[in-house]
Amino acid sequence: MPDVLLSLLRTLHPVEIDLDLSRIQRLLAALNDPHKKLPAVVHVAGTNGKGSVTAFLRAILEAAGYWVHVYTSPHLVRFNERIRLAGKPIDDDYLRDVLLRVEKANANQPITFFEATTAAAFLAFAETPADIVILETGLGGRLDATNVVERPLLTVLTPIAMDHMDYLGDTLAAIAAEKAAIMKYGVGCVTAKQERATMKVLEARSLSFGVPMWIEGKDWFLRTHPEGVVFQGKSGPIGPMEAPHLHGTFQLHNAGLALAAAERLEGFEIPPAAMALGLTTVDWPARLQHLKSGKLVDLLPAGWELWLDGGHNPHAAKAIALQARDWKDRPLLLVFGMLARKDAKGFLKPLAARAERLVAVPIEGEEFIAPDDIVAAAKAEGLLLAESGESIEAALANLVASTSTPSRVLICGSLYLAGQTLERND
Repeated sequence: MPDVLLSLLRTLHPVEIDLDLSRIQRLLAALNDPHKKLPAVVHVAGTNGKGSVTAFLRAILEAAGYWVHVYTSPHLVRFNERIRLAGKPIDDDYLRDVLLRVEKANANQPITFFEATTAAAFLAFAETPADIVILETGLGGRLDATNVVERPLLTVLTPIAMDHMDYLGDTLAAIAAEKAAIMKYGVGCVTAKQERATMKVLEARSLSFGVPMWIEGKDWFLRTHPEGVVFQGKSGPIGPMEAPHLHGTFQLHNAGLALAAAERLEGFEIPPAAMALGLTTVDWPARLQHLKSGKLVDLLPAGWELWLDGGHNPHAAKAIALQARDWKDRPLLLVFGMLARKDAKGFLKPLAARAERLVAVPIEGEEFIAPDDIVAAAKAEGLLLAESGESIEAALANLVASTSTPSRVLICGSLYLAGQTLERND
């Protein structure tokens, strides 16, 4: 029933993005302001890594014994993934209940789908006991529907890069200003290392709003150690701890950001043992995920590997390419699909020198870049062995037929494609 109701809501409110807080403020007032009745809130914004940082912080807090609500988007397979209540995805019956109440309170007035579902999350969070809420922005920050929370306990900024320029601005400084707007008067902010243009924006807002700011490389860092990793923050070195259980060098930075946030949560006791446990119990699919079994894995011969990543902008591609430098044991082959209005050429640029072959595929149910256009972009970046495919399965068959040695296949380019991959592999 929730899937049917969500489809109806998409029909009634087809607009996904229209940055304006007035509609959700009106809707939340009609629901008796549930966003003002939440436990402590950690608000997370940035371009890349928001989901991974949120997952690490959730795992750390839960390892310390706290009940944690989490709001993320988009989902991979089921909408319920977006709303976690005290450690578990919201169940179908309760999801249906809050969505119906939101729709009734909205009374057929203009609202976007994201605003309506964010209101539903606030309603569920306010009604379900927990110690803390981790709230991830959908897009931007200043006018994102989650930014109605007036005074979070802490804000967190992941690396900010060029993305969603049609909504957030066409310069890094403009995009940074939008995302930095989650920083509130007197509320501390933990930030990843940023580009110089971004740091100027963050520092200016920090001064204007009296925001204590703790910066990667200056106030905290996570470094590798022969026995794993060591975190250095306000309490001195912690570790060595076992390395994070999410693949990729960039996940060290995400894990460090979560650890830095955890030690700045006033009123929460998070011992080193909980920090260490959180790094190893974290669960966040489609972030350089090695798929080791399933229907799609079974399509590959022995000795081949299937990997999955949902990154969808050039900054994410650079992180994948950095990891690919260490993948020297097998050829790297790409199955690639990307949503319309994304930068396929920019994404493929850092990967072209690492990959040997690409098959471009459509993304079912979404507006996507035509596979033939992706092929043209790949060839323009020097990845000459590129062609179109009709589906993920057909792409895998093509790669197997055209490659004589055991290879590593990476499905990438879109979180929506990643979700469809997980669904088909199940």
